[in-house]
Amino acid sequence: MEQNILFDLDDTLIHCNKYFHFVQAQFADLMTTWFAANGLTKEEALAKHNEIDIAGVHVVGFKSEHFPQSFVDTYRHFSALHGRPTSAAEEELLWKLGLSVYEQEVEPYPYMNETLEALQDAGHQLHLYTGGDPVIQKRKIEKMGLERFFRDRIYIHMHKNIEALKDILRMRQLRLDRTWMIGNSVRTDVLPALSCGLHAIYLKQEREWDYNVLPIDAQPSGAFLTLSSLRQVPAAIGEYLQRGR
Repeated sequence: MEQNILFDLDDTLIHCNKYFHFVQAQFADLMTTWFAANGLTKEEALAKHNEIDIAGVHVVGFKSEHFPQSFVDTYRHFSALHGRPTSAAEEELLWKLGLSVYEQEVEPYPYMNETLEALQDAGHQLHLYTGGDPVIQKRKIEKMGLERFFRDRIYIHMHKNIEALKDILRMRQLRLDRTWMIGNSVRTDVLPALSCGLHAIYLKQEREWDYNVLPIDAQPSGAFLTLSSLRQVPAAIGEYLQRGR
């Protein structure tokens, strides 16, 4: 039975969070150096940055300029708190550091190609649904050659939420009982899918961004599976469909 399978991109098919963690570590090093006289710790700098970063995402979505701005805003917060004058040169350094996260190499998760090929060969229709800046996301998609799997079924939204998912379902006229959402984010993948009545696969990652972590309080209408590897996806879907026959 042919299924419609929507994949998230970042930290589902390709690595993303680890690059943000890498850049955030550099940010924390700078902050503790500049605010050494005030006793600022890396933990304090990162906690405040996380708070500012997530608050901004709720407002502007996954706009690329938001991440470097969150570094600058955190720096300004501690400057005001400790009475340390801000520096245009330091703010520019933080802005460039924040933007550097988008210049990292695009790296697939293990078994990305094999998983997509197996699902495609089984007759399922694959869709790619990602949040972020269209220019940046398209570059990643092209770098990984993902068009061969998804063709014209690629959707990029600045705000990835239940309304955006419903728009895709309406536009493509997808049957809910034959549609799956696969992703690592409880907030933007799992909960919207369950709320829409779709099957959902939570591809759980070891180190997740706090923004993505929420209680799963929606009642599934169909399948709801938690897996730890892309490699498990084709068999899990196949077994569910087999049981349903």
